[in-house]
Amino acid sequence: MRLLVNTHLHLAIDSLRQNRGRTFLSALGIAIGVASIVLILSLTGGINQLIGTNSDKNNANLVLVRPSNGKEITDSLIDELTNASQYSKSNLTLEDVKVIKETEGVEYVAPLAISNSTITIADRSYESTNVVATNNDLQNILDLHLKSGQFLDYSLRENVAVLGYNVAEQVFGTTEAATRTFNYGGQQFMVVGVLDEINDPINFNGVDFDNSILINIKFASTFESSIQIQQIDIRTSTTDVVDNVVSSINEKLSKTKKGDKDYKIITGSDELHPAGSMISIISSMLTLVASISLIVGGVGIMNIMLVSVSERTREIGIRKAVGASSGHILLQFLFESMILSIIGGLMGFILGYVFAFLISLVTPFAPHISWQILGITGAVSLTVGILFGVYPAAKAAHKDPIASLKFYR
Repeated sequence: MRLLVNTHLHLAIDSLRQNRGRTFLSALGIAIGVASIVLILSLTGGINQLIGTNSDKNNANLVLVRPSNGKEITDSLIDELTNASQYSKSNLTLEDVKVIKETEGVEYVAPLAISNSTITIADRSYESTNVVATNNDLQNILDLHLKSGQFLDYSLRENVAVLGYNVAEQVFGTTEAATRTFNYGGQQFMVVGVLDEINDPINFNGVDFDNSILINIKFASTFESSIQIQQIDIRTSTTDVVDNVVSSINEKLSKTKKGDKDYKIITGSDELHPAGSMISIISSMLTLVASISLIVGGVGIMNIMLVSVSERTREIGIRKAVGASSGHILLQFLFESMILSIIGGLMGFILGYVFAFLISLVTPFAPHISWQILGITGAVSLTVGILFGVYPAAKAAHKDPIASLKFYR
């Protein structure tokens, strides 16, 4: 049996070698489909890995409170895609922050009200600037380091701001921007500090702090009556009290909100980037679309194999005349289809990671490399080779030997 399989493999490989150009073009169809799938899986895997790393890093005693609309994941996805902010209807308030701050076991509490706004400096406007209204506790919760100056201090002055590293470079051309001023929301702000470069645009806060401006939320609430708190970050005194803190916060917020469950409390490994669910769904949708190109590649292989069967009709007749069974002919042509598909799969695997690496050069996340992706690539390629190779192989196996011997090209 082993000798028979080796014979079929050698015959299949020899046949593919004799038509190298046709073999390459047929495999290329599979390669494009596989490369698309590998590219999607590796990049989304890299995003999820980056999110997971940020979620697990020193966050065992971190608790998040986010608004919740109570909708299913698909409805939430639609909201994320259609709303300017996925938390546009948040009704978390500063009163909620105060209630949480008074909870036993809570050490730091920082609300985040995020908006894309325009700031003005010397009559020059900078549009779509990320402004985050928060408080001084955020520095301790996220362990933010300063390149220069100091962090927000409401007791000294209300209208102060801390700039992200990139914002300071872009707006003022230096990270030594203390005492510089800008206008936002009809108010003048003085810069008191600049954050050290973080290079962490994907995190559980959904904020790229390198490209953000931080201001005091109490002062922001005096000139923005409809301020929206998109998230409340909480750090407990120890990891042992997390469960008790969550229960206490849930009980207190239920009372203040009169039983309305318009919030959700997240802890530990449940901490996800706000767009985490959207990334997973879009990844699945893109993979499904990429799979269509595999079907096209599979049809290409079927077409080439049918042409090959037609061209080798006399060879099939001779083999049957000297004792080859229909099963032997079936295996020979099926092996050709499988080898052709596997070659395309390997080409696609390499191409997919090459493109993923090139994309990673201009994005903050590296492509995710795993044996699982290689296994998926191999299994998909083999399946395509078998599914689209069965019909041509069966057609070859059922050819009449006498009619085949009479066939001339």
